[in-house]
Amino acid sequence: MEKLFGLSHLFMTVFLYCFANFMVVPAITDVTMSALCPGKDECSLAIYLTGAQQAIIGLGSLVVMPLVGNLSDKYGRKVMLTVPMTFGILPLVILAYSRTKYFFYTYYVLKTVIAMVTEGSVQFLAFAYVADNVPESRRVSVFGIMSGIASASFVFGNFSTRFLSTSATFQVAASMAAVSLVYMRVFLPESMMKNSVCAKNTENTRLLEKAPTKKWQLFKNLPSVDDTICLLRTSSTFSKAAAVAFFVTVADVGLYASLNYYLKAQFHFNKDEFADLMIIAGIAGSISQLIIMPILTPLLGEEKMLSIGLLFSCAHMVLYGVAWAPWVPYAAAMISVVATFAMPCLRSIASKQIGPNEQGKAQGCITGICSFANIVSPLAFSPLTALFLSDGAPFHFPGFSIMCSGFAAMIAFIQSIMIKAAPPTTSCTIAHNYSVEP
Repeated sequence: MEKLFGLSHLFMTVFLYCFANFMVVPAITDVTMSALCPGKDECSLAIYLTGAQQAIIGLGSLVVMPLVGNLSDKYGRKVMLTVPMTFGILPLVILAYSRTKYFFYTYYVLKTVIAMVTEGSVQFLAFAYVADNVPESRRVSVFGIMSGIASASFVFGNFSTRFLSTSATFQVAASMAAVSLVYMRVFLPESMMKNSVCAKNTENTRLLEKAPTKKWQLFKNLPSVDDTICLLRTSSTFSKAAAVAFFVTVADVGLYASLNYYLKAQFHFNKDEFADLMIIAGIAGSISQLIIMPILTPLLGEEKMLSIGLLFSCAHMVLYGVAWAPWVPYAAAMISVVATFAMPCLRSIASKQIGPNEQGKAQGCITGICSFANIVSPLAFSPLTALFLSDGAPFHFPGFSIMCSGFAAMIAFIQSIMIKAAPPTTSCTIAHNYSVEP
């Protein structure tokens, strides 16, 4: 009977983990600026270091995430969740102790190294856990609910930051990260991917088995890379979803790598204004994913919902880029009530192309592609941000790099239109004694 509570414990694990990580987001810009360029509102060094960190993390994740997904299919989701949740505590502890220049550099190096092998893994393992235990007909709604819970943690985390000092913010974040790890280890049951009973159609439901077998594998030590290539070549829908994932991640990373520095330079925002802005975006995302998505998705279909979300994502990036007054970013944040449709729908579309024993590989593949976008995006947008926020800009347009992020989101929108609804390859029914309800 304890299996009945599997998803509720997963949701609580995701909430606690995201709460710990999101609550430091409004404060990290001020910490970085204070350590590197004290007393200034514009700092090219901080922008370049942030971009370099994201690119290095993306490079590591590109290789590691598909492998983590592969290992989670073999050893279980809970085992693999333990690794990133444990190591993720350490950087928070450093800034909880001190935020001086040398402690910041220690945090920077440790965070970069750890995130290379853990960034995004908790999220995609949680998606794989849901895919193991929820039938296809309900999967997109549950993906949306889980994303909504992450958005709710975003709201509560930023709301907490609004009323805490910087030192207390990191101390509470480190404590909550430890609590999330203990909760997961004690309460979360192992996923039941090996106990799914699937009613198969005439065509094989496992895409990797459709691909021709090879006597010799090019990536012998990293078989998950071969798996990724096979997934992309075997399913046209999956490959289109992967292309959308790449461009939308390029856009999102470009936006969030630049946004705080842009707002600080343009409107002199600080930790409290960043927190206010993120609270609005988080509340909009929570309403969208917990209330609106479960109602609209059965009516419109996840393919149309994906396109709608990407269109509004592009619109809110463009609005950020042309902000002419301090209130405009708050209006742009409200548009995320629709923009947050995109990723849950994208993950659901990808999961339906894959058999029940390959969900870790599928979600790891999408995350790996997003990690590649994490390499490309900072290399392109960090120099643009630093250039157009400096006195040497070729023309006055401080939000130019954010406008370019909007163009990347538009490319993702155009790609999404090409994804057509297809009959699911499998209809999975979880065995009665292992059923899990959200």
